[in-house]
Amino acid sequence: MQIAVTLQSIPAAAPLSLRVPLHRSFPSSHSIPFSVSTPRLTPRRKLLCKPLFGKYVRQDYLVKKLSAKELQELVKGERNVPLIIDFYATLCGPCTLMAQELEMLAVEYENNAIIAKVDVDDEYEFSRDMQVRGLPTLYFISPDPNKDAIRMEGLIPLQMMRDIIDNKM
Repeated sequence: MQIAVTLQSIPAAAPLSLRVPLHRSFPSSHSIPFSVSTPRLTPRRKLLCKPLFGKYVRQDYLVKKLSAKELQELVKGERNVPLIIDFYATLCGPCTLMAQELEMLAVEYENNAIIAKVDVDDEYEFSRDMQVRGLPTLYFISPDPNKDAIRMEGLIPLQMMRDIIDNKM
């Protein structure tokens, strides 16, 4: 679809700048990339570090990504510390922010809590069985089998997670 603007299509009461005859067609989609037509005014920035790619889970992180079977064994096994399970997705923005907060929490509670991650894209059936509807979803599971698990959805402040671990577990 092309739009042609001519002198006849502009009303006579329009300002003089609009009454200049234009015999130019404007394509509906740009065929030339914008960066080709404009020169670069600022120099390119040098990256200080490699940008993050992938699942935001690496081997040296304290929060480990676990499969459904590994997590079920961990939940059913003997523990003397609380377990925190983070259900996340790779392309979820709040999940990325939550991953950073959980890493800080893992540093603080290194020997006093176990923090694990489950990718809902890889473990679809398990996340469905755990009734994960929104992301990120956190489960706080106490080492005491008589206490109920605490389930929270959405981005949770770090102080609220500290309060749950310290007071309700």
